[in-house]
Amino acid sequence: MSVQRPNVSVPSFDFRGPSSVSMLLALLVILAGVLLWWLTGWYGWIAIGVVLAILVGYGVKVANQWEKAVILRLGKFSRLAGPGLFFVLPILESVANWIDHRTITTGFNAEQTLTKDTVPVDVDAVLFWTVVDAKKAALEVAQYRDAVFWAAQTALRDVIGRTNLAEMLSDRERIDRELKEAIDKRTSPWGVNVNAVEIRDVILPSALQDAMSREAQAERERRARIILGTAETEIATKFAEAAKSYQDNPVALHLRAMNILYEGIKEKGAMVIVPSSVVETMGLGSVAGLTSLAAQAGVNSSAANASANATGSAGVNATGTPNVPKP
Repeated sequence: MSVQRPNVSVPSFDFRGPSSVSMLLALLVILAGVLLWWLTGWYGWIAIGVVLAILVGYGVKVANQWEKAVILRLGKFSRLAGPGLFFVLPILESVANWIDHRTITTGFNAEQTLTKDTVPVDVDAVLFWTVVDAKKAALEVAQYRDAVFWAAQTALRDVIGRTNLAEMLSDRERIDRELKEAIDKRTSPWGVNVNAVEIRDVILPSALQDAMSREAQAERERRARIILGTAETEIATKFAEAAKSYQDNPVALHLRAMNILYEGIKEKGAMVIVPSSVVETMGLGSVAGLTSLAAQAGVNSSAANASANATGSAGVNATGTPNVPKP
């Protein structure tokens, strides 16, 4: 099992080289010594200038706007300095640590940790924290960044161990609050304030993911079947109400029947076969009769045209002369 290490490790004594300001002051001191030597001719001024330049280069410090310097005098806490320019006594004083007061983010995780219902999960989270007491951060713990990381990881494992899997997946806000309280309780003696904790991801075993996916799919199918059955019941109820209405109103039934017939034959090339029993039931007798009359009229018209053609061929021709059959 791999364990995530914190990205930054802060040593007990954070040594920084001379700043640009201290180097400039040291150079000015050396130039002053050289100038005095040139004016007086005494070489001692050069030696004095070099010694003072070393002391100035070591003693003048600059802290950034977001920093505090923890100063020890002969191994004991002396004061906090910064931000800006400050001076430490050479040899007697030293800067033990530079404390960053900005919000710091730390990622941490818990791998293969059992939940309350004995499900192994991998959880990734991120912690937002700030140092509010530089003295405690430097003196109460050796490496406060590492300590915050390990405290967060331990608290995450504790919270997972007393939480069910369903709560881990559905109630992350509550878990974030519990984590924040647990980590803040452990880090407050170090001068650290926890701003927020957020769980980024909860990774389940692949077999459990497949089982949960099948369960969710089965639940969706069950709901779909329930909705479909409810719709069928409502449709049947509406059909029953319509049948009762048509039973009491034959004219409405006849109009509905004609509308159904029209909808069926309005498409080009459509053919509708209506059984005779349906004609009687739906009151389409008049419509069927008109259709029969139209068909009969078509047959009679065809016969009359054929007879007229035969008579015309045996009577007169186009010029009016009687047609005489050839022997």
